[in-house]
Amino acid sequence: MTEKLPPESSVPNPDADSPPPDQEPSSRWQRARAAMRRAAALPVTGLDFLYRTGQAYRHFTLPVLNGAIGDQLAERQDRRAIQMSFRQHGADVDVADLRLSSEPQKTVVFLHGLMGDEMIWQSGAADTPRYGPLLQKEAGVRSLYVRYNSGLHISENGQLLNTLLTKLFKIHAAAIGELVLVGHSMGGLVIRSAGYYGTRKGQEQAPWVKHLKSVFMLGVPNDGSFLEQNSHLTSVLLRKINVAPTRFLSKAMDQRSNGIKDLRHAWLVDEDWQNPRANDIFAPRTVVPPLPGVHYHVLVGSLLKTMGSALDHYFGDGLVGGGSAIGRTFGDPALPAGTIVTTSVFAQQSHIGLLSNPEVYQYLRAHV
Repeated sequence: MTEKLPPESSVPNPDADSPPPDQEPSSRWQRARAAMRRAAALPVTGLDFLYRTGQAYRHFTLPVLNGAIGDQLAERQDRRAIQMSFRQHGADVDVADLRLSSEPQKTVVFLHGLMGDEMIWQSGAADTPRYGPLLQKEAGVRSLYVRYNSGLHISENGQLLNTLLTKLFKIHAAAIGELVLVGHSMGGLVIRSAGYYGTRKGQEQAPWVKHLKSVFMLGVPNDGSFLEQNSHLTSVLLRKINVAPTRFLSKAMDQRSNGIKDLRHAWLVDEDWQNPRANDIFAPRTVVPPLPGVHYHVLVGSLLKTMGSALDHYFGDGLVGGGSAIGRTFGDPALPAGTIVTTSVFAQQSHIGLLSNPEVYQYLRAHV
């Protein structure tokens, strides 16, 4: 009987697990050399990452500097001090040089917050909405962007914004239909301050005020920032201890800009920060009511799932407390006749996240 052999492919090969003669097995030394090569490349890779990140966010460098010490830059007329202006294609644009269509069109003007710039409304990750371009595309509005020195007093920027918008309507009155203002954080306070100076008693009402339809306030500390309140309290306590180290620390802390200091009580008028009692813990503050006939949309962020707790009231979106964002002014149940206020709270939403949230965008899209 002839014995059948198994197919050749099924015959065990004792050399099957062995590498080819011309290929040596991996050794510890080879693995170590590969690890050393990767380690040697890390500094280069890291520097490349830092460079690319710096290039992507280089537009923030100047706004951050101005937010920190912009008042000092402006006082010594430093060329790095930002001048309030409309911005197009990354550059200041004079009002007369704005290329606006001749037909009236609803115009939305965006104002950034502390240490921000106009790019926060226009660029970001591909999967996050950027309100300016999207509203222009989907709602058929005209989007304009303002950049300002956030280190100046809020009231100074309010007066500058009043002047800028007045100039806009004097030159381009025929091109502007309804006016909508959108402010994030400090930007909302600057808008409120501009409204105060545009309607101040004893002077003619600014032309832009009668065209103002609505104001959107995203995470605006209408009753002040708990962070700045804590900073001021810390500085006061250190100064009262009155020994050399604490005096030094207190003096260093007090070098923060006027814009940051104004956030303590959301001061909107000159008289507040000029008051001799301005450094008191409970400093006086001028009440600036909403403009009659203007619809105010108060958009509030909350890090929590459920709103209304003491934690939410104090911490809110992480930088602005929920209680401050609504504020005594906009939360007053006895608002004057003609005042229109709508408050919307967005759960599990951070202060910066309010700038790129799909739900926030849909709200803007529906009410702009």
